[in-house]
Amino acid sequence: MDKKVLDHDVPTEEPVTFHFLAKFYPENAEEELVQEITQHLFFLQVKKQILDEKIYCPPEASVLLASYAVQAKYGDYDPNVHKRGFLAQEELLPKRVINLYQMTPEMWEERITAWYAEHRGRARDEAEMEYLKIAQDLEMYGVNYFAIRNKKGTELLLGVDALGLHIYDPDNRLTPKISFPWNEIRNISYSDKEFTIKPLDKKIDVFKFNSSKLRVNKLILQLCIGNHDLFMRRRKADSLEVQQMKAQAREEKARKQMERQRLAREKQMREEAERTRDELERRLMQLKEEATMANEALMRSEETADLLAEKAQITEEEAKLLAQKAAEAEQEMQRIKATAIRTEEEKRLMEQKVLEAEMLALKMAEESERRAKEADQLKQDLQEARESERRAKQKLLEITSKSSYTPMNSSTTALPTDLPSFNLISESLSFDFKDTDMKRLSMEIEKENSPYRAPSPAWPSSRSSRRRPALRSGVPIPRPRTAPMPAAPTWAMDWDLLLLASPSLSFPHVLLSFFFPPYFSTCSTLPRPPRLVLQEQDRVWIAAHRGADGALLAPGARAGRGGEHEG
Repeated sequence: MDKKVLDHDVPTEEPVTFHFLAKFYPENAEEELVQEITQHLFFLQVKKQILDEKIYCPPEASVLLASYAVQAKYGDYDPNVHKRGFLAQEELLPKRVINLYQMTPEMWEERITAWYAEHRGRARDEAEMEYLKIAQDLEMYGVNYFAIRNKKGTELLLGVDALGLHIYDPDNRLTPKISFPWNEIRNISYSDKEFTIKPLDKKIDVFKFNSSKLRVNKLILQLCIGNHDLFMRRRKADSLEVQQMKAQAREEKARKQMERQRLAREKQMREEAERTRDELERRLMQLKEEATMANEALMRSEETADLLAEKAQITEEEAKLLAQKAAEAEQEMQRIKATAIRTEEEKRLMEQKVLEAEMLALKMAEESERRAKEADQLKQDLQEARESERRAKQKLLEITSKSSYTPMNSSTTALPTDLPSFNLISESLSFDFKDTDMKRLSMEIEKENSPYRAPSPAWPSSRSSRRRPALRSGVPIPRPRTAPMPAAPTWAMDWDLLLLASPSLSFPHVLLSFFFPPYFSTCSTLPRPPRLVLQEQDRVWIAAHRGADGALLAPGARAGRGGEHEG
């Protein structure tokens, strides 16, 4: 301390930074730290040692100390000023505590702010003193550690503080293994690197240890002398100078306390005045809003009254219109009722007409079905006629192939004398009939054809007879159109007849009829060809005039023996 600053082992570069630290720690900071500036500097030193983890502090105590540090720096908590994130740049907790828990900076800030809000009303020096009161109860508070070895060479730690000397295990700096209070130590000395502690009790062995350097022993000795003197001084009456300093400090604290109380009262009064002013302003704004709302309600009431008057007038006009419309509707209803009555009568008439039309349609459908059946019957008859025609033609061809082309001579063929006169032309046979026989033959043919020429009773004889039926109301109902039925065919054809007359018959019978080929090319469909009518006596006569070869003989000829013909 007697050397100049530049004579010490310090860097000579400019600027030179110095850290002023307290060498000896007080046992009771509240009593020993008299001046406020001393208290503030000591608070900064202890705070830095805690943040640098030179003094171990549990997590709960770290949060509480951080809240007092914030109170000392920022004053009372104000939510409007101290918003979220105002502690983001502050170093308030040791790194070990932050890493011990998985908590975000926002969560730590929330916990510190919760304690900080409870310190309302504390001044800076009071917050710092509360900080030091908590810190001085920590195990490592005010302890200076030095590495030493005992006689056995075991590595140990020597701790020097305001209460005495302590021997620690290197792995545990919180709980000492051996302690030597200052009032139990008789002598402390060192020789080179060996350090000796002699207790007052002679029964206790002298404790010796070695340090790594001589200068370490010198520093240990200086700390022991200073802490021992302070320990003994604290237990004696204070000197006059100290008493004066403490009295001045107490007066200053009392004056500051009174000033703080006055400021607190003024602040409270100001806050009350501000609250009263805010309340009056709020009440004034509320009254203004109520007045504005009352004016608006009055205006709305006036507008509503005008609207109601207009609506009443409109309602009266609408009532008149509705009464007029009701009268018109009543008239329209009467007219509709009359129309409905007429419509009902017309409906009944129409239903009657529809019923009659349905009955007529049913009859016409039955008539159409019946005529369709007749048409099918006619078609069937036509098919049968064609089949009969085919069979007749085939049979005629068979007969003609056997008889009509057989050559005859006068010596072998002789006509009977009782037949009518025949004219035979060369190689062909022709007959000359009398008029009476021809008439009778024609009548016989007509009789044969009569079933096919008689008109159908279902068909009207003329167009005038087929009139459309009418309903009782006089409205004609159209008759469904049907396909026109073909008229009954007439027999208009040329006949070549081969007549074989029997002497016993009163008129010649038709034995065969032959249709010439031109007839089939010019005539239309025939219902049925003429039938061959052979009586029993005719078949006998034909058998008597048939030759040996099966051919018919001329009239007057007779069959002889050996197939010869007799005239």
